[in-house]
Amino acid sequence: MGLSNKELPKLGFLYLDYVLRFFDHSNFKGWPNKIETVVYHWKDDKDRFIKEVKKKKIDVLVGNIPATAYETFREIARELPHVRFIPSMDTQFSNKSKENVTRFAWKYDLPIPKTYIYYNHKNAYKFLEKCEYPKIVKKSYGPSNYGGYFVHKVDDVQEAKDLFADRKYHPMYMQDFVPMEADIRVMLIGHKPVCAFWRRAPEGEWLTNTSQGGSMDYMDVPKNVLDLAVRVSKAAKAEYWACDVAYGKDGVPRILECATAFAAFPYIRDWISQYIMWSLSEGRFRKPHMPMFNWEELGKMDASILRTLRHIHFGKFSPSYDGAYFGKKKKNYGGEEKYLHELDSEYKVYDIKPRYAEEWPSEIYNYQDKLALKSDKSLEVKSPKKKDVPSPTNDEASESVEQESKITEEELSDFLVSIGGIGKKKVKAILKYFGDIDEVIGALHQNSALLNKVDGITNKLALSADKAWQKLLK
Repeated sequence: MGLSNKELPKLGFLYLDYVLRFFDHSNFKGWPNKIETVVYHWKDDKDRFIKEVKKKKIDVLVGNIPATAYETFREIARELPHVRFIPSMDTQFSNKSKENVTRFAWKYDLPIPKTYIYYNHKNAYKFLEKCEYPKIVKKSYGPSNYGGYFVHKVDDVQEAKDLFADRKYHPMYMQDFVPMEADIRVMLIGHKPVCAFWRRAPEGEWLTNTSQGGSMDYMDVPKNVLDLAVRVSKAAKAEYWACDVAYGKDGVPRILECATAFAAFPYIRDWISQYIMWSLSEGRFRKPHMPMFNWEELGKMDASILRTLRHIHFGKFSPSYDGAYFGKKKKNYGGEEKYLHELDSEYKVYDIKPRYAEEWPSEIYNYQDKLALKSDKSLEVKSPKKKDVPSPTNDEASESVEQESKITEEELSDFLVSIGGIGKKKVKAILKYFGDIDEVIGALHQNSALLNKVDGITNKLALSADKAWQKLLK
């Protein structure tokens, strides 16, 4: 039946001054309780923001974090261990920079154009002298890249040097140029594709952005592109997600961009909100049904109409009612003829659970601050240690990462059982609630009071666990 009004978590909208708002109250139609609003005012506003969230007793903060505030909000999230951020800070890792998208792709063996990242500018210029052209140069970190104005194609070494001398990009981020038919934007909710469209460059051009004269259409997005987008969304553990996929002339799809911050029609933001309401209420609210390839039909409407559509409701296939259309309508998909309604069972909506372990801690992955320029004029980097300098990859889907030694399930179980009052049954309950070992360890690192969410774990047991964990870490 789902949660009652009193049992529902307290929601809050996370807003920032000068940043467009992705959600508002109209998206969360039907939520019975007050939804709070918390606004981050930049500069030295972190402590005040944390106090306001605590004062309003918010359980879940919903909203996207722009690149320039990402590291601050990682710190804020650590100060608010009881607050769930949707999307999580780890899911939003790719929002921060092109480099972060690349590192995410390397870790999960996702296909991307061959990429080179240089913080050492002297080495970068040596590379420019010997590499093959053309190359794509991108601004890795900073304001949003609407319109493709921070993406450049260089055809020779002098053009590359002139570009970097003029733009002073840091790090120096480059990719091999991939001849492509077009790129494809795929939007997903709960790992299910809900909208997809082609973006094609004007004849004789290479940028596909519509602001640069590109065109778009919604028909016949290939199966391998949708499957890749689902794979990427699952790797990010994203409640909602968007991928830009380069569809190469060789037929290979490669990830160009991926993030939780993307332009979307209001009805898609409504679906995301309905999905969040369903997930947080344990089924009290209806899970939105978003039929596969709905975008092909909706895309036939003029964009001015699509911008006004709100709270679109689709019914699920029922032979007795919908058979006249859905029962006979087939689509050639992945080389097979399939009924439209069958594709909905192939692409399911998943319920994304909270995360407690940090996958992308800033202490390791915040290269932009660790290796920042001393000044734009000198293009000198502050004496980086060799181990901290990321190198360009020889393989477009590999990165050498030093792995931490991990605690085994047996070792974690032994530790928990050593705490008076926690037996093997409670250990199983803890593991079941958090999902895996890393999430349990993440909860212990953040705040052992999170164990209170598990049936049978009292405040006293959680406090004992915290003392034992701190002692173990010494």
